[in-house]
Amino acid sequence: MSRPMRQPDHIPALGARILGPEDEPPRRRRLRIQLLLTVMLLTTNAIAVAIAAAMITAVVPGPTVFVPALRLENFVLVPVYVLVAFVIGLVWITRMALRDLRWAILDRPPERGDLRATLSLPWRMTGVQAALWAIATVLFTLLYGRSDPILYFMVGFTLVFAGTISCTLGYLFAEFSLRPAAAQALAASSSIPRSRTGVTARIVLSWMIGSGIPVAGTMIIAVFGLTYGDYTAADMAVPMLALGGTTLLVGLLTTRLIAAATLAPVRTVRAAMATVETGDLDADVVVFDGTELGDLQSGFNRMAAGLREREHIRDLFGRHVGTEVAQAAMDSDVELGGSVVEVAVLFVDIIGSTAMAMEASPTEVVEVLNRFFAVVVDEIHAHGGTVDKFQGDAALAVFGALRPLDDPAGAALATARTMHARLTAEVPQIRAGIGISAGPAVAGNIGAHSRYEYTVIGDPVNEAARLSERAKEHPLPVLASGSVYARAQAAEQRRWTDVGAVELRGRGVPTVLLTPVESTLPSSAGQQSFISSQTTPEQA
Repeated sequence: MSRPMRQPDHIPALGARILGPEDEPPRRRRLRIQLLLTVMLLTTNAIAVAIAAAMITAVVPGPTVFVPALRLENFVLVPVYVLVAFVIGLVWITRMALRDLRWAILDRPPERGDLRATLSLPWRMTGVQAALWAIATVLFTLLYGRSDPILYFMVGFTLVFAGTISCTLGYLFAEFSLRPAAAQALAASSSIPRSRTGVTARIVLSWMIGSGIPVAGTMIIAVFGLTYGDYTAADMAVPMLALGGTTLLVGLLTTRLIAAATLAPVRTVRAAMATVETGDLDADVVVFDGTELGDLQSGFNRMAAGLREREHIRDLFGRHVGTEVAQAAMDSDVELGGSVVEVAVLFVDIIGSTAMAMEASPTEVVEVLNRFFAVVVDEIHAHGGTVDKFQGDAALAVFGALRPLDDPAGAALATARTMHARLTAEVPQIRAGIGISAGPAVAGNIGAHSRYEYTVIGDPVNEAARLSERAKEHPLPVLASGSVYARAQAAEQRRWTDVGAVELRGRGVPTVLLTPVESTLPSSAGQQSFISSQTTPEQA
């Protein structure tokens, strides 16, 4: 059964709350992305137009553009082009987004081509902006240059500088706005396409805005000043200072945006790792970055899945062989063979299980057996024992082999008493014979290199099994041998009484038998069972 995965609560799934939840309905997600893209386009172009106007009027050295001959360009063509370019860009980008994100709008799984188109969409949107700024650069450089050749340089340099800023900011904002769609596409893909733009491109953009273009602009202005030598130092200082100030502000904004885009996936992974460190392996991250950082997010999810699988296997291993056996196997190299240890052994077997299977339906039998073994295992673990194995409707428990105990014999005897009391009260449909013994035995891994199991072999095991058979014939079906009684501490010995000695099957020597003092056990009067309480082992 799959386990629910979740993002750490204090970290937005997509890295920013403005992007909405990961499981937002398609219609709301579409409207959110459309709004963000519109604001992005308007904001980046407004910033770029303002920078261009300031530079051409007050920064770049040269003649003023506010002359009567340029009134048409200044007050008609420029405003009209800005408005028309914004509308065209908005419609163009919207149609492009609707086409490439149609799979998300229709809420269907993306194909391989849809994934590539979604991840490359920010660059293609940036290409639309670049095309509109390129047209503006060529058009207005030619129009303004007719008035004065120096304006070729002024207008051309200004529009290239402003257009680069607009396209850079536009790409970063578009990548941010489309993050929900990218996350949805990446969630449906087993891997991130290799042919994609990486973190390097973001760093190059940061360099281009913070260093490349400003330095190039400074060099161009210097060449311009040397070419036209009639400019004073003050004339050259003003554009240098203005260009430097613009670079500082825009460079800071760009760096912050790139840092936020880079750190967002890192923060989600870091938060999820902190959750895993607490032992909660259900933490997962939403993969929303199409760069190498997306590989980091995917890698964390694969790592967490591996940890969950390992924990699941460990849990299953522990359930099959016992928690202590599983832990011992994982803590050390497993080798065949064993060692002699002093142990106490408890064997419990249902009385008349064959008759019960004949009289009750399989569903009823399984339900009763599950309740029976729940009590058996609970009591064994509660007293520090280990379930060595299940044998049909019987169970073998060992005390003192894997887990050190101060009084393994006393623990086994106490387990027998409480187990009988609980079975009488909680599973009255059945009776079980319980035998307890103690002594030296060989404990270790028995079998072949390809298949083995941890078990205990020795006389105490055989004696406990024989005592369990004998207990089925006893009015109080709990019998302990003199060997386990002698090894128990006095406090537990006082709870048992001698009921004679018998020669158990296959042993050849008498065995002293003890049974719990009945005053320590609840009455079993009124017990209902599928079988008669007089059923003998031979009948079972």
